[in-house]
Amino acid sequence: MLSILITTIYLNQKNEKDALIINIAGKERMLTQKISKNIFYSYQTNNLEFSELDKAVEEFIYKLDSLKNGNTLLGISKVPTDDIANQLSTVEILWNNFYTNVKAFKDLSIEQKETNKELIKHRVNAIYKTNNNLLQEVDNLVSMYTIYAESKTDYIKYFQYFAGILLLILIAYGFAQLKAIESNAQEFLDFSKKVIENPENTHLEPIKMDAESEIVEATDTINCFIDKVNTAMDYSAVAIEQSKNASTKLEEITDEFDKVLDELKDSTEISSQLDKSEDMVIESTEELINSTKKLQNLKSELDKLVKNCQAHSS
Repeated sequence: MLSILITTIYLNQKNEKDALIINIAGKERMLTQKISKNIFYSYQTNNLEFSELDKAVEEFIYKLDSLKNGNTLLGISKVPTDDIANQLSTVEILWNNFYTNVKAFKDLSIEQKETNKELIKHRVNAIYKTNNNLLQEVDNLVSMYTIYAESKTDYIKYFQYFAGILLLILIAYGFAQLKAIESNAQEFLDFSKKVIENPENTHLEPIKMDAESEIVEATDTINCFIDKVNTAMDYSAVAIEQSKNASTKLEEITDEFDKVLDELKDSTEISSQLDKSEDMVIESTEELINSTKKLQNLKSELDKLVKNCQAHSS
């Protein structure tokens, strides 16, 4: 939307410059008539006041140069197309011929010689003839600038149509992506509740989600946590089972030692050694029982962790 806005503003500004150029070209057309009018008036009334004529000539030359070479002061760029450049060259050639006759008319009129009357008349006729051609070519120049500006206006219109359609497509795509994000977020929340509401403390399967960005990172984090909890539960269960098995075995060994002691109770030395061995076995059994209790406490703490999560969620 920002790109469309900036581009539209830029193209509209270019259109404003085009309107200024068309206005300048139209002013050139008016100036040719103004110059010719002053020439004919001076010729008929023998008026030697050429200040208005000089201003019109200077303005025509200034604007013609601005159209041809650009004008930073007015914000006008150089000729936009080759066709307009060729037309400007045609106008410039006709203007140079027209301006030569205008200067000659002024110089002959200022001299006020009787012999100059025919020369002045000849210059006036030449101005009359060249004025029509110059006026026609300037008019063609205005038409070319107008057509060029209209083509740019059509371009802006087509661009805006295209941009509008593109914007609608992007909006639809945005809604689709938003819907997918909402679905993934809901799936993530449902899985989180499943983790908390695990009543039997059984192993949980890692979540599998086809999503992007932050949801994937959160999913990876919770999957890592699930793996660690599952591994800890496995370790504690295996350790408890092994501890129980070891305790059972030691109890069996102790019973066998008791039987042996009963059979060998008459031998004082052997009995003494066996008593020591029995004490060591009993001590080992107690240590294993303590280890079993500690592992059971670990499992109880893990169960409490899950239950606390369930309590917080409710």
